[in-house]
Amino acid sequence: MNIKFEELNNHLKGGLKSVYLVGGDEPLLRDEACDLVRKAALAAGCEERKVFHVEPGFDWTTLLMEANNYSLFSQQKIIELRINSGKIGDQGNKALLSYLQNIPDDTLLLLIVDKLDQKIKKTKWFSLLDKTGVVVQIWPINQKSLPAWIVQRMRARGIKPNQDVVSLIAYRTEGNLLAAAQEVEKLYLIYGNAEINADDVAASVFENTRFDVFQLVDMALLGDTKQVNRIISELRAEGVETVIILWALAREIRSLVTMAWHMQYNKMSSNQALAQARVWPKRKAAVSACLQRHKYSEFLVILKMISHIDKIVKGMEAGNIWDELLQLCLNTADSQYMRLLQRVRQ
Repeated sequence: MNIKFEELNNHLKGGLKSVYLVGGDEPLLRDEACDLVRKAALAAGCEERKVFHVEPGFDWTTLLMEANNYSLFSQQKIIELRINSGKIGDQGNKALLSYLQNIPDDTLLLLIVDKLDQKIKKTKWFSLLDKTGVVVQIWPINQKSLPAWIVQRMRARGIKPNQDVVSLIAYRTEGNLLAAAQEVEKLYLIYGNAEINADDVAASVFENTRFDVFQLVDMALLGDTKQVNRIISELRAEGVETVIILWALAREIRSLVTMAWHMQYNKMSSNQALAQARVWPKRKAAVSACLQRHKYSEFLVILKMISHIDKIVKGMEAGNIWDELLQLCLNTADSQYMRLLQRVRQ
């Protein structure tokens, strides 16, 4: 039986199966699904827990021996098999098939794989598990679905969702569910069930440093070269990882490239381009300012700079990473500076 992560909690309330397979490449949801199974197993009387990590050289007879090892002190137990690489091999396939053909009455088996690929799904043991047990496949949360996921997370904590707050968390933690979940927890610890707004979040949750990476991005978009210089110096002094700064800038520039393309070739207005890109309302002024300042072709030049800096980070090209990042931000902030620099280099 194949069920979604969202359906797992209700399923477990209706009783446990003997075998569960949890797989997917979203670590937070995968871990939370496993926690739900463990809690349900404990409530059902599985007082003993054995954990095995399947690595190269793992002896699969250990699984069968443990399954047949009856304890004098515990009536039920859970065997947890963590297959990090997703590679099981012939010995593993045979052992799992043998286990599933003779499932012990007093044991719950929890299989955890990083990725549930087609190679696993084509095995005989998986077909048998799908009929006798439960498969929970974890799918990543995409950008479009992330705000709804954050809203659900906030409601589960008793926090009244505020669209500005949700948009801010989605923007600052895009693609990282663990970071988003942690921010929701911080909000709950700081404000409890009180009503909050985006300014509260920015002031109380995200200000981990005097000048953070996102402030740098916003100042570059707004064209504030003085603040850009100042924030770059602060981030450098604080030892902030350059790869994080580059990631934040690259994400913003790629989005601007797309919007500028639509404005030039699809004749969209800036407001239409901003709406299509789902720009957070409080950031529209900064993004719009940058779109008015640069042409599509200039954004491509800035994007090329990002590629060059990325190669410096990876050791593929020479250069001073902090000087290059400053140059990138100044080019983004000041179109005249960028054009002057291009003429000098020519």
